[in-house]
Amino acid sequence: MSTSELAWFKSSYSSGGSGDCVEVALTPARIHVRDSKNRQGPQLTLSPTAWADFVAGPVPRMLS
Repeated sequence: MSTSELAWFKSSYSSGGSGDCVEVALTPARIHVRDSKNRQGPQLTLSPTAWADFVAGPVPRMLS
């Protein structure tokens, strides 16, 4: 499956107005991440474990 066929979505916390967002598409084996302003640009492809680490990372730093 090409990344153009994936179901991309933004966070419900996204403001939507400024366009400063990332979009995410989920597959069983990979999580794809791209810039919402540059959908044809580079994309990150992460394992579920790497994505979980990435998402969990900022919270402890923001709370300390």
